[in-house]
Amino acid sequence: MAISLPQDGDDEGAGGIVAEINITPLTDVFLVLLIIFMVTSSVIANTGKKVDLPEAQEASSTPPKAVTVTVQTDGSIQVNGEAVRKDALRVYLEKALADAEDKLVILRGDREIIYGEAVFVLDQAQLAGAEGFALATSKPKKR
Repeated sequence: MAISLPQDGDDEGAGGIVAEINITPLTDVFLVLLIIFMVTSSVIANTGKKVDLPEAQEASSTPPKAVTVTVQTDGSIQVNGEAVRKDALRVYLEKALADAEDKLVILRGDREIIYGEAVFVLDQAQLAGAEGFALATSKPKKR
């Protein structure tokens, strides 16, 4: 946007004040902030421990508002990404299910975990008030 004021006795626009807003630095700042946001969001999304999920031919999508329980091979348990002691699992599940829209628990267990661990987690989820269960799997790798 430019503003020019005619001066008396001069040609119109000659020697007038020209005021423009330079948006180039503003655009540069926004682009840098966008890049920072994109990099940090991908890092935050990948901060959980790596779980080697079992493979399944048929996979369906689960609701994003469900409670996720992750069981590692070392026996550590996470509820929605937060580390939980085994004896406090039911309390954390009750709280997470109360906050969740869908009363569904998704079990993400490493393929090496013992069947008893999975049954324990699902039992605690049922006692905490879960209305449904799902098992997280990965698609088979192409061979």
